[in-house]
Amino acid sequence: MSLGASAALGLGALFVAKVALPARSNVAVAAAPAPVSGVSVVVAAKDIKYGERLDAGHLKLVQMPRDAAPAGAFASINQVLAQDNGGAPVALAPILAREALLPTKLSGPGARPSVAAEIGPGMRAYTIGVSDISGVGGHALPGDRVDVVLMRNLSDDDSHKVLQAEVVIQNVRVLGVDLNADPTSNKPEAPSTATLEVSVRDAQKLAVAADLGSLSLALRALGQAEVEDAAPVGAREVVGGAAATQAASARRWRAPGGTGGSGRSLITIVEGEGGAAKAPGE
Repeated sequence: MSLGASAALGLGALFVAKVALPARSNVAVAAAPAPVSGVSVVVAAKDIKYGERLDAGHLKLVQMPRDAAPAGAFASINQVLAQDNGGAPVALAPILAREALLPTKLSGPGARPSVAAEIGPGMRAYTIGVSDISGVGGHALPGDRVDVVLMRNLSDDDSHKVLQAEVVIQNVRVLGVDLNADPTSNKPEAPSTATLEVSVRDAQKLAVAADLGSLSLALRALGQAEVEDAAPVGAREVVGGAAATQAASARRWRAPGGTGGSGRSLITIVEGEGGAAKAPGE
């Protein structure tokens, strides 16, 4: 009986080794995904700053699945370093380590970082003159978004100003401040010009507005893209109207040598819009 049981167990083990295990292996092989063909892609070996000229030390070659490779990516380091007769390119935007290099982020040989490469499709770069005050104290940096406010005098009489402030355009991107177009800069500086990304129509508005009065920038918060219905604001809205201005600023002054009692002479001086009120009896 022992010999018979041993023989039966031996036959069972032989069956499992010859039949069951190969069948399971074939199923596992059939379920395994087919190998994905890879392609060579040039990526940044380290962080690359805006305006930095590239060399071989900035780059490395990696293998990526064909479906994961970005469109237009370079396939060799020499291809990156020889875009135009072997000239080394300049980074037109910050590139992070292990990020694939794309032609849109690189310039040609001997070139410098260009604002033209940052302009969106259908947009234009328009420059306006600003100061340390009208330029938001230099805190409006490349990449920020601003509104442009026009201050003008509506009066034809130079001796009497009728001031009005009006928002010309809203939510436009700052491309550059003076000659600084680095979107990673974070140091405020006193600006003299600001280059904005605007549509053709908005460029026309800015051209007219610059001749009507003075332009200034209003810095927007990050992520704030709402366009508000901002009506023009005049001096009356700022000071609360002519009547309120006269009531708040009217001062009475006693004429020197005036008599006491009800016969004293009074002169009322009114500061603000409108003429001075006459003294009683005049």
